[in-house]
Amino acid sequence: MRKILTFSTVFTFLLIGIASVKAQRNASEDKIRKVLYFNPEVEPDLEEIKEPTNHAFFSAVSDNLSRYKRNKMLRTETQVPFDSVDKQTIADYCINNDADFAIVPKVRYFKVGLGKYVFSNQVVVSMKLFDAEGNFITESDYDTYRKNMRLLGSAENSIKIGTNGAIKGILKELRRLKPSTEAGF
Repeated sequence: MRKILTFSTVFTFLLIGIASVKAQRNASEDKIRKVLYFNPEVEPDLEEIKEPTNHAFFSAVSDNLSRYKRNKMLRTETQVPFDSVDKQTIADYCINNDADFAIVPKVRYFKVGLGKYVFSNQVVVSMKLFDAEGNFITESDYDTYRKNMRLLGSAENSIKIGTNGAIKGILKELRRLKPSTEAGF
């Protein structure tokens, strides 16, 4: 009888220990991270192409983030200059939207031909990732012409391909930086 009582006591403590460790691990792993996306800066600066570019960009982002259950996309209708990002502005937007990260994108079209409004379907999608305090973490870009030699197709599909490539580049950089910075995305 004494052996059974000792065995059941040890077994009970073992189960309690495993359950508490599992609960702690799930709490840290299952945290949903909110990523705030700004409207992309479009180059050249033409009003006619901004709305279709924004639509294609955010369609690609939402499709890409739907694969990751731990990330939630937040969208703001403001545009932040890609080359001169203010740390305090990023921090304020992250605090107001309860975001963990912020991404500042840029879409640059290639100009082809002699005319002023003739563009190719090739784009370069660039993204900069910031944490909630406005600190720069990493940046990535994806050139649809150089990466996959895409010659035909619509500009919308090129933006989607470029956005997916830039997000993959950011995730790749985060995996490389993670041991040193402990940043998660």
